[in-house]
Amino acid sequence: MKKQSATPLSREAEAFIEMLAAERGASKNTEAAYRADLKNLEAFLARRKQKPVTANADALRAYLKSLDYLGMTPRTVARRLSVMRQFFRFLLAERLREDDPASTLDSPRLGRSLPKVLSRVEVDRLIEAAQAKGGDGGRMETLLEILYGTGLRVSELVTLPLTAAERDPTMLVVRGKGDKERVVPLGKSAQTALTQYLADSRPALAAEKLSRKSAAAPVQVFAKSSPLLFIARGGRKLTRQRVWQMVKTASAGSGRSASPHMLRHSCATHMVENGADLRTVQTILGHADISTTQVYTHLALDRLRTVYQKHHPRAKAR
Repeated sequence: MKKQSATPLSREAEAFIEMLAAERGASKNTEAAYRADLKNLEAFLARRKQKPVTANADALRAYLKSLDYLGMTPRTVARRLSVMRQFFRFLLAERLREDDPASTLDSPRLGRSLPKVLSRVEVDRLIEAAQAKGGDGGRMETLLEILYGTGLRVSELVTLPLTAAERDPTMLVVRGKGDKERVVPLGKSAQTALTQYLADSRPALAAEKLSRKSAAAPVQVFAKSSPLLFIARGGRKLTRQRVWQMVKTASAGSGRSASPHMLRHSCATHMVENGADLRTVQTILGHADISTTQVYTHLALDRLRTVYQKHHPRAKAR
């Protein structure tokens, strides 16, 4: 029995996705996320015998209620609402609709959710755990040093070209969201780890043979040389999922479960704690809006309050 293919997106939704890529420079990951959200919305509307060009505000409210019923977090609901608003504004601008039913929808209330960060001691332990690991420990240490030292997103890290490290040993040229390029400084620790990785770990990974199974017998083949800075065994592309696994593995020996994004948050928080201004942190992280960066001020203040209450003799009631 043939497996049924997934219901395709409407022509209007496909046109919206194309606009995101062409006019806003949306990344493949952003396109995939928008596509999944729109597919979910259109499936809901189809069950109510409606389409994006005919859906009314009541149908969209019912959709948002269904997300709440399914137990989705207010932040997830807010993200899907944002996609809906952009989509229906697009339909209105393209004259595919005469109204915008999403304009009257209320946003879910979001509590202040502060990102998780590692302390400086925990970061040191994490990197020491990578240093103590054999095998590809050199690559893991370099990944950790760069994630923490530069605040790169994982998607930016795994797409870094080899040339990004060859232009200037003190800087990395990064292509981030919206295909925007920025220059990020490298600290001494990251520079040292990267130099060692390029001299030892990367050549070993690129030269490692891959086993390719065949009907007769396994065949040893070499992968083509990769233009990427960070690679997997045999010169293959290093995936985002693999980086997450590597960070989790390293954190198992450090006493605190960590993720690549926690290192990004830790980079920004520690900079703010040490007096860095928000504009500088915004530039390094590649935030389009400084309001996104302001969360690290709250993190630094919360940490300051916690330390004060713990260590000052008059902080607690007698």
